[in-house]
Amino acid sequence: MLRPKIPTMPTPTGLVTPPAVVEPTTVVQHHQAPAPAPAASTRPTIQLTPGAVLALVGAGTAVVLVVGAVLVSMLLAVAVTGVSVAVCAVVIRSLINDLKRR
Repeated sequence: MLRPKIPTMPTPTGLVTPPAVVEPTTVVQHHQAPAPAPAASTRPTIQLTPGAVLALVGAGTAVVLVVGAVLVSMLLAVAVTGVSVAVCAVVIRSLINDLKRR
């Protein structure tokens, strides 16, 4: 019941080519001149000085502070909107109840 079924390979039905015969070949070594050394890159390498590291840290800190301020202000805007909608709902409910009493 729990024995796996092993798939069987189907027999070929079309033209079957016989396996290719591999003939041994001789290896001939040629002595060549060594390849030329690769040319030096013309791009300048980046050297981080202590001032550059300090500037990178300062820029990263500024980005984090700006993104944090934007996210906090968006959260504050959503909270203020929710509170104002709640106040409007209470005022409208009060006005409707006042009209029903008259």
